[in-house]
This record gives sequence, C-alpha cells and structure tokens, in this order.
Amino acid sequence: MSVAGDIEKIKVQETELVFDAFDEATAFEIGSALRTRALAENWPIIVDIRLWDRALFYCALPGSTGSNADWARRKRNVVKMFLKSTYRMMLEQGGESALFAERYGLSASEYVLAGGGFPIRVKGAGVIGVIAVSGLPQRQDHGIIIDALCDCLGRDRRELALAAAS
Repeated sequence: MSVAGDIEKIKVQETELVFDAFDEATAFEIGSALRTRALAENWPIIVDIRLWDRALFYCALPGSTGSNADWARRKRNVVKMFLKSTYRMMLEQGGESALFAERYGLSASEYVLAGGGFPIRVKGAGVIGVIAVSGLPQRQDHGIIIDALCDCLGRDRRELALAAAS
C-alpha cells in the first residue's frame, strides 16, 4: 500500500477504535493480550499504557531493554502533543526525524518520530492517554496495538489492518 493509503487507513483506525469508557480493567485487558501475544511470538517488547496523569499497565518482556522504555516515553510525548498515532506522524513527516524536531521546536531527547504510539480515545472525552509498544519494527509495533484494540472493541482486525508491507 502507498504511504497516502496507509495514512488514510490510520485515520480510519483513529476514528473507529474509540472506547465508550476506559479504565484500569480495560488497560489490563489490552496490556495482558499484548503480553500474551508477545510471549507466544518471542517478541522483545515493552508495553506501556497510560492516561495522561498515570500509568495503568506496563510490562517488559525478555530481550527488551531500558532503551525500549525510553522510546515508548518519547512516543507517548508525540501522541500527547499531536493527538494522533506516532506511525501516522512518521508517515506524514516523511520519516525525517531531524526535520520533525526542528520543524516543531522539539527536543529529540523528548520526542521521537517512530511508530508504536496510539491514542486512547473515549467518546465525549477525546484523547485521554496512549498505548505505546517498543521493540519491533515500527510498522509492526503499530500493527500489534491495532490488533489488540480490535480484539478488545470487537472489531474485525482485517478490516482495520494496514495492507501488508511491500
């Protein structure tokens, strides 16, 4: 699929993967699903689910490092500032991390242009937090979040998945 096609599909994901409510139990369900899948696939990831004021779920799987936690933090900051997925931001900015930071006056130590951060949206409230995954290639970090959200919200994964990378 083209970059433009991916951006349009991510916009659909962001519009349709919206919760009626989001709480600690929801975060635990999504985080646990991501952890279970990562263990089965032997993925060296971290999963970090937060509201803007506090952490709700965090896990680090074998093979992940402290660097993954830092990448997740910087992805969180991008979602909080722009209220959209970090993979969408990366595609919209053409993957130019240096230009991204310069264009917006952001510090590279606080913000990163890489997929794997997705906004938690609640009907009537807007974006209230973020789900961040770090440790896989950025398109895959993004994709596993989408899969978990689809499962939690009862949506068909195939309908909302990005096309296979060519």
